[in-house]
Amino acid sequence: MRKCIRCQTKMIEDLSVMVSNGAYGIDVRKGRFKGFFGKIKCAACPECGYVETYIEDTDKLKKMDCE
Repeated sequence: MRKCIRCQTKMIEDLSVMVSNGAYGIDVRKGRFKGFFGKIKCAACPECGYVETYIEDTDKLKKMDCE
């Protein structure tokens, strides 16, 4: 469970980040064509409207840090 860093309310999680007027999500990569780390997801606070982004599966990021 994610809590809002501004008002401590439980956030709504697992929301998608989309490009306006398109059906494409935003990816996090190292380089242009390789090193895909996962799709960005977001959580939104229903109380104050604060939005944060995150990557759900951080295993690939942890492995990159060791290289």
